[in-house]
Amino acid sequence: MKLRRRTLLAGAAATAGFAALPGCASIPRGRKSGFVTRQGTRLLRGGEPYRIVGANMWYAAWLGADTDYGDRGRLVRELDRLQALGLNNLRIMAAAEEGPLKNSIKPGFTRTDGSDNAALFEGLDFAMAEIARRGMTAVLVLSNFWEWSGGLQTLLFRNTSEYIDMGDPAHPWPAFADATAKFYQNTGALESYRAHLRNIVGRTNTVTGILYAQDPAVMSWQLANEPRPGGSEAAIARNREAYLGWIASTAELLRTLAPNHLVSLGQEGTQATNGSEELVKAAHEQVDYLTAHIWPLNWSWVDGEDLAGTWPEGRKKVAEYLASHTSMARDLDKPLLIEEFGFPRDGETYAPGTTTRFREQFYRMIYDAVESSWREGGPLQGSNFWAWNGEARAQHDDFRFVDGDRTYMGDPPHEPQGWYGNFDTDRAMLALVSGHAAGISAS
Repeated sequence: MKLRRRTLLAGAAATAGFAALPGCASIPRGRKSGFVTRQGTRLLRGGEPYRIVGANMWYAAWLGADTDYGDRGRLVRELDRLQALGLNNLRIMAAAEEGPLKNSIKPGFTRTDGSDNAALFEGLDFAMAEIARRGMTAVLVLSNFWEWSGGLQTLLFRNTSEYIDMGDPAHPWPAFADATAKFYQNTGALESYRAHLRNIVGRTNTVTGILYAQDPAVMSWQLANEPRPGGSEAAIARNREAYLGWIASTAELLRTLAPNHLVSLGQEGTQATNGSEELVKAAHEQVDYLTAHIWPLNWSWVDGEDLAGTWPEGRKKVAEYLASHTSMARDLDKPLLIEEFGFPRDGETYAPGTTTRFREQFYRMIYDAVESSWREGGPLQGSNFWAWNGEARAQHDDFRFVDGDRTYMGDPPHEPQGWYGNFDTDRAMLALVSGHAAGISAS
């Protein structure tokens, strides 16, 4: 049986034209600069509309580290490829917490005792300097509801000495989500979280000499990856006020520390609230824009081994999810970003070179919705696909990540390597992404 991604909820260059480009010493001609701001449902940069064509690249800081696990040469090559595709935004991790969780990445930004791993902070510095040189921006994610980077469950462990592994048969769903949501009411865990937040936001980049709080390359500080108020209805009800309080207080803290930057939540949308639109809207009241994530396979909207038979119905559900979240954004008069969306390769295979016919249809559906919104002045302002694998390749025949592996890709360490990410040789996918990016100027 194939593993489902992070939630278990429902139970050489790409082409000759994308060869590595030399690093740019300044913002390329035609690239917008300055801080990203919000005006109603629009994002602006330099006073002009800022439309997001982005990717998820959680591992950028790891590649940027000047260590045995880093690879700055590869990071530069990957950013050159993404720039050549026309991307202008990356969503990356600015936190990872070491601890006992089975599938969490190591090293982390903070060690088990809470102390800093200076090399990874400097890796983030290098990554952000390279992102800025290309005129791109980044969303910096400050923790994770899921286990693959340690996350909120690890912060709880540091303060309670208790933890649950995601997928542990002894603790079936929704035990992990319910346990992790205790974070919002744990004083010690909250303070550990805020300490890291202050450390990052108040940091001076060792490469550029710019304070993170004053860096225009930071588009948004994101509270966490996919933070939920719980998994069960009882836990959601129990944690609701603490969850909303954490969002409001953290947003206020970020605006105090970094008043020029946007604040985002990182929530999936109604999939995170057991279908409650009211709670999604309440959760986004205190942040600058709405986020939605769309995972048809993870949510059992399609069957990876029968995409031809199940995609038509899955497509309808994707359309409904897009419509409902666009409507909520319009109600709140805020932008919407589809900041994660992923789909398997045909036959749910993992190797480069296998076909992506149904993934292409899914991406085209997301991109059509975004482009329509651009043309019509709607709230949907862009998207970030999950995820960029680039030149990385699985190191083992079973496509599993093993502690000590250094060939990071968009599929996190608990997932099959090659499941959702796009490789530098996925010509059809890269052409699709590049064509969408070209639509910015045409809309």
